[in-house]
Amino acid sequence: MRLRVEFTTEPFDLDEAPAHALAAREVIEAAQLDAVDVGPFGNTAEGGADAVLSAVDALLRKSLEAGATRISLQVNVIGEGA
Repeated sequence: MRLRVEFTTEPFDLDEAPAHALAAREVIEAAQLDAVDVGPFGNTAEGGADAVLSAVDALLRKSLEAGATRISLQVNVIGEGA
């Protein structure tokens, strides 16, 4: 199964990316995912279910450890491929 995750971390800082946002980006960029799109107001990534779910676990843990006070995410099934 293929999944797409979309996420944001808060609080926002329009002047520079906060530590929790950088931590989330590092997790997603280091994961075995494809179609990664990192932006200032939202981020998306796609991949196999195991890879996406592992990345989401790490993203939540590392972002919270780095000071996130809210993490919004959505996971969608986008296909059956591995």
